[in-house]
Amino acid sequence: MSRTLLRFLPLSVSVNLYRSARAVAGASGSDAIDWRSAADAAKAATDPGTLELEAGEREGYARDVRDARAAVRAVSGADFDVPETIEIQNRHHWIDANVATFERVMGALETHTGAFPGVARTINTGTMTVLLSFLGRNVLGQYDPLLLADMPDEDHALYFVRPNILNAADTLGVDADRFRRWIAFHEVTHAAEFGAAPWLSDHLEARMEEGIATLSEGSFDREAFRDLDAAMTVVEGYAELLMDHAFDEEYEDLRRKLDERRQGRGPLQRLFRRLLGLGLKQRQYERGKNFFEHVVAVRDLETAGLVWEQPENLPTHDELDAPDLWIRRIDR
Repeated sequence: MSRTLLRFLPLSVSVNLYRSARAVAGASGSDAIDWRSAADAAKAATDPGTLELEAGEREGYARDVRDARAAVRAVSGADFDVPETIEIQNRHHWIDANVATFERVMGALETHTGAFPGVARTINTGTMTVLLSFLGRNVLGQYDPLLLADMPDEDHALYFVRPNILNAADTLGVDADRFRRWIAFHEVTHAAEFGAAPWLSDHLEARMEEGIATLSEGSFDREAFRDLDAAMTVVEGYAELLMDHAFDEEYEDLRRKLDERRQGRGPLQRLFRRLLGLGLKQRQYERGKNFFEHVVAVRDLETAGLVWEQPENLPTHDELDAPDLWIRRIDR
């Protein structure tokens, strides 16, 4: 970055960018990615945001989660629970909480640094810095099945990134408490899915590790990524189905405003979203929702919930676009 550009940036931003660049340049160790440097650099480039909660705000988060659990249980019939502790985080907390998960899932890359390991390590660390920083500024809430695999003996975790929720609500021009409640319901639908299907976390992680392992060898396992995409489409689509039936307020305006906000972002943000596959996630929402809406229209919610009985019940890529094929297969 040129000195001219630095002159026109606020001092705090310039200092943080310098710290971030220095952390990446100092990446060390024998692995393909220096994860500690990536986390330090991402936090240096990211404003943590405030956690100065207003009166009653913490109870508001807890109440939203309790209400969501009751409503989703009633709609889905799924036997699941939510974490005892609801974590209200700032952006730095989210980065720290996810570094270990990224490191473990991408472990297959750790021995593939190429002919110039020092250069590759710096590039890889810089890439992860950008990813962690961007997600840290945009993630609103998180119920992450990979975190469960990280800590199988620990209570599962449900995160809310308060600065991002407040910023998004302000940008969208919606009531912050209502927006927070919508996010809580969405994350609790994921808790219902993984509670109904104890095998789901391992299934997703196995598909992910297969794909990453082949990428590290310079090839591309199309089937592994197709299976992962299909499974994630089911996860996102079923969550949307439960939201439609469980949320106790109208929320189409929230979804519409979020979509408009994504479309209206600048070219750099749109590029980041493409590189991180966030456009793919939106397509997963829509494709999965269409699949389950058809199943419920033809049958019922109970039939839709059969996807969680066993891995073999997950719809294939072809069945996601032709739900009647899945219904006939399940009926056999």
